[in-house]
Amino acid sequence: MKIALAQINLHVGNFSENTTKIVFCIKKAQQFNADLVIFPELSICGYPPLDILDYKDFTDKCQDSVEKIAKICTDVAVIIGSPSFNPEKEGKSLYNSAFFLFEGKIQSVHHKTLLPDYDVFDEYRYFEPNKEFSLVEYKGHKIAVTICEDLWYEQNFDNSFGNNRLYTVSPMEKLVGLEPDIIVNISASPFAWSKVRDKKDIFINTAKKYKLPLFMVNQVGANTDLIFEGGSLVVTQNGELFDRVSWFEEDFQIYELQEVRNTPAHGTDPAPTDSMEMLFRALVLGIRDFFIKSGFEKALIGISGGLDSAVTAVLAAEALGYENVHSVFMPSKYSAPISGENARKLADNINISFNEIEIDDLNDSFIKSLAPLFENLPEDTTEENIQSRIRGTLLMAVANKFGFLMLNTSNKSESAVGYSTLYGDMNGALSVLGDLYKTQIYELAGYINRNEEIIPESTIKRAPSAELKENQKDSDSLPEYSLLDKILFRYIEQQKHTSAIVDEGFDREIVEKVVYLVNSTEYKRHQAPPVLRVSSKAFGKGRRMPLVAKF
Repeated sequence: MKIALAQINLHVGNFSENTTKIVFCIKKAQQFNADLVIFPELSICGYPPLDILDYKDFTDKCQDSVEKIAKICTDVAVIIGSPSFNPEKEGKSLYNSAFFLFEGKIQSVHHKTLLPDYDVFDEYRYFEPNKEFSLVEYKGHKIAVTICEDLWYEQNFDNSFGNNRLYTVSPMEKLVGLEPDIIVNISASPFAWSKVRDKKDIFINTAKKYKLPLFMVNQVGANTDLIFEGGSLVVTQNGELFDRVSWFEEDFQIYELQEVRNTPAHGTDPAPTDSMEMLFRALVLGIRDFFIKSGFEKALIGISGGLDSAVTAVLAAEALGYENVHSVFMPSKYSAPISGENARKLADNINISFNEIEIDDLNDSFIKSLAPLFENLPEDTTEENIQSRIRGTLLMAVANKFGFLMLNTSNKSESAVGYSTLYGDMNGALSVLGDLYKTQIYELAGYINRNEEIIPESTIKRAPSAELKENQKDSDSLPEYSLLDKILFRYIEQQKHTSAIVDEGFDREIVEKVVYLVNSTEYKRHQAPPVLRVSSKAFGKGRRMPLVAKF
């Protein structure tokens, strides 16, 4: 039996485009005499559809699309993901399902059992968990159909309270009792740089435990903040990687089942070996899909001569084409000459447009207007923030006038401790670097410059500064990023409490200050743009904290 993996980029709610891609892959499979084509989780509507699932006309369109696709599945079978209706009067109205299509109709429907409701996932909000188990029988083979999380039962979740197992039932234990000879897993598993190896191990360990070949197809592309790397794979019954499909791009591969069973594993894995290459490709994909799927072409960036805006500009130019990226440099009396030089050089190096707007006159006007109210009060961060808000307003005006989308350039370190200005440098339609700590951005800059100087070296080597007052450095207000980021990672990703971090050798006073800053600036992050998620714990819907809590 020939099995095809169709790793496609899906657009939530775009039934026409999604169906066109699906039909194209089915016809391609027919052309190459494949017997079965496997598509990702919720392929019909795209993942994650979120609260659009509450609209019956949306779920009706899902069902209509499945039925239309089924009609062309005459001499080839298809396993494809879509919501399905729950006929019972109890429980949620929908299942997250895999449809088996053959001979022009829906032959069977298999529902997802394990519905994640942690981090960015909220599937139990919409779907009823499966309670009945059956196999697909096709061409003399018995196939155990699983959907994404269904194979994560054995995964150890270190961040769960008490380290308890999340689920009380193992779908594979139920299915293996029916004696399958193949495992199929359809997934929409988002990218996180720290989880890539874990995901691979889950499929390898599953195949090895049950002594069954495994075919997994994952969604590729990005929908808002979630990036899907693809990386679909085939594993032998001995738990050896037989083959891996492309990363961060669409792909279509066909495998002969007997070869998977009888041929020694290829041992190849095209996963990027450099973590920075992986992050670069993920962020480029995230930017590109955000623009394409939102119907925009051109990006605007406030370029400062600093590292964050430089890296953002390079990523945007790679994603959208240099001709579609526009930059504005907005110096003040506090801007060092080298900042302007670096900003211009970066724009020249990547061939993006460059404009300059002085803000001193505007800033003076604000200060003059506020003088009667601020009389005899010393200057503080209020005056600094005015400069940031002027820049944010100017950028939004340019974006509005020319139909650009403004990209936010803030990093995770700054966002975590509130070292940012609401309605100023926090402006933007999308936060590109908001899930990367400052130390990671230095590493990413090194990757960008691996072959030639794209980001000026003086940008990388200069001490970070917001340049909102004379001789300002980030380290005036914050610990050095090399220290700060280690504390933040332990508090945010690893969810360790203050004492546990101190026990690792960190100074208690510094740790308590950092934790206080994180907790007290939650209200800022609540108003931030969506963040491209590349870690296991990004700010946004994956980390939902109360704004007025005291803990």
